[in-house]
Formats: sequence, C-alpha cells, structure tokens
Amino acid sequence: MAERVLRAKYLDYCSSQVAERLLLMSPDEIYVLAQEELRGGGGKSEPSYAQMVRLATEGVAQRLALPPFDKWAAEYQRDPARYDDQLIGLWESELELPDA
Repeated sequence: MAERVLRAKYLDYCSSQVAERLLLMSPDEIYVLAQEELRGGGGKSEPSYAQMVRLATEGVAQRLALPPFDKWAAEYQRDPARYDDQLIGLWESELELPDA
C-alpha cells in the first residue's frame, strides 16, 4: 500500500477517534475542556464558538494518546480489519490522486 494512502488512513483513524469522543461529550463538558485548554495556553478572554470547538478538539486529541504514525502503520499492516471499521472514509480521496 502506498505510504500516502496509509498516512491518509492514519489521519482518518485519528479523526474518527476524536470525533467519536467529542460526540459523547455534553455541551458543558466541551465548554469546560475548552476553558481548560484556553487557560493552559495563557488565554484569558472568552473564546468564540469556533475557538471553543478548536480548543476542545485539541484537548480531546491530547487526552486520547493516539499512537504515532509508525506504530499505527505497523499494527494496521499486520491486521487491517482491526482498524477498517473505525475509518470514516476521508482517506478515500487519496485514491483519486495520481501517484507522485
């Protein structure tokens, strides 16, 4: 499998994990997480909605401890079925690009 497709699948996997966690959170939990991220970064003003979503997404991604690409790729190549049902299809756009 081409590395760019494997990388696209990795990003798809990571995105699906973050999205799933965000969907399980209540609006209050998202707000609290965004505030924690904002304070951790030295921010003091009230974030906009878009900033709050970005901050919460970053917080979730950090807390999930997603595997680095090399480790994930090795595991994926050993057992793709373990991950394929967790992909949301974003990687498929890589199939439309010509090999570089």
